[in-house]
Amino acid sequence: MIKINRKVEYALMVLKLMNEKGSSDLTTAREVCDRYELPFDTTAKVMQQMNTAGFLHSHKGVKGGYTLARDLTSISYIELAEIIEGKSFMMDCHEGPCDLIHSCNISQPIKRLNDYLINIFSSLTLQELLADDNLLALKRTPEKKVENCPLVHKAEV
Repeated sequence: MIKINRKVEYALMVLKLMNEKGSSDLTTAREVCDRYELPFDTTAKVMQQMNTAGFLHSHKGVKGGYTLARDLTSISYIELAEIIEGKSFMMDCHEGPCDLIHSCNISQPIKRLNDYLINIFSSLTLQELLADDNLLALKRTPEKKVENCPLVHKAEV
């Protein structure tokens, strides 16, 4: 199982709620925190990050809040995660500090795994991920990519 950063989880919760409410309804950090019992400071910061990235649009004032600025079909999971975490999903053993790089026998398999996961996360839209009926959509995504994945043999599919 892949570990998802807590801030990314909060962002997904915010986006799912906003998508369910509709594009014109304002959503505040306080509303999200009260509904899902999330910490206010972290949730507000995540919403500000999504606003800066252009995922949300802020409405100032006493009755202000946020609305969706982009359709969730146009945002990939990896795009959201990289913005919230502030780092790239790309991993290169040769660039990072690793004492074993000169004797490692799995750097290429790990690179292939990383490339495969990036391919999946890049093609997975937030609409597909957050939809209540997404089981079929999620099952189809890896199958499309399996043919080209050197880690999985067609006989295993």
